[in-house]
Amino acid sequence: MRYSLRQLEVFLAAAHYQNITKAAASLSMSQSAASSSLREFESQMDIRLFDRIGKRLKLNELGRQVRSKAESLMEQALELERTLTHHADLGHLNVGATLTIGNYLAVNIMARYVAEQPAARVKLNVHNTREIADNVLNFDLDIGLIEGEIQHPDLLVSPWRHDELVVFCAPDHPLAGTTALTDADLLSANWITREPGSGTRQTFERAMHGLLPQLNFSLELQHTEAIKRAVEAGLGISCLSRLTLSDALHRGSLIELPVPHRNLTRQFYFVLHKEKFISPGIERWRQLCLQD
Repeated sequence: MRYSLRQLEVFLAAAHYQNITKAAASLSMSQSAASSSLREFESQMDIRLFDRIGKRLKLNELGRQVRSKAESLMEQALELERTLTHHADLGHLNVGATLTIGNYLAVNIMARYVAEQPAARVKLNVHNTREIADNVLNFDLDIGLIEGEIQHPDLLVSPWRHDELVVFCAPDHPLAGTTALTDADLLSANWITREPGSGTRQTFERAMHGLLPQLNFSLELQHTEAIKRAVEAGLGISCLSRLTLSDALHRGSLIELPVPHRNLTRQFYFVLHKEKFISPGIERWRQLCLQD
């Protein structure tokens, strides 16, 4: 073999940080040793993987192609090492979840996963759909759980479970008690919504097709709890997952507003990089999600 796993480690660190000094520090190497390793790797294969811009390294097209395959190869090498040495890192995962999933589903799944593998660590990163997809593409996450639709040639997106959005208001709102909202009701309301890039916002905009340019967006907030508090305060109406509203609807602090002529159903998805090695830990996480 004309290259070593250490050379791949240096290459991947340089691709991640786009700076050889930071890459070397992440691998506990000197800058000169990391630079030498990267130069030797490129020289042995007679290739160039980066464009050098001062001290900054920028992956070129070949570098981007090699990176995904190198990530997969390193994952398999680490999995082999763990199997051979029974290392305590077996089952460690970096999971990304969108806000609704992260707050209302992922924690319970994580608890069951860790109960099965007490030595495992699961790092849960909560962002919107767009950010989760970007982190999966960058190999910063092992797997993503998203509530929006994403299309990218390097991503494998597969269905997980169904969800439903609910339009709701405060008990003293003028629309409270309405049997079914009309389009005129939807247009007259002040809306408090999630931010662009979130899966909830994506589903809401699809459901409001034909009305969207005329809707009055009074507030855009990144957190569901903030949206619920704003609606309770009478600042407007909103639309969130039923998962996030069950307690408030049961208490009566928020009131559901039926919108039968608008489709507010959606799908949750798993998202993986197509070159990602599916470790036993990732596969078990997916199985636990499907049992939920």
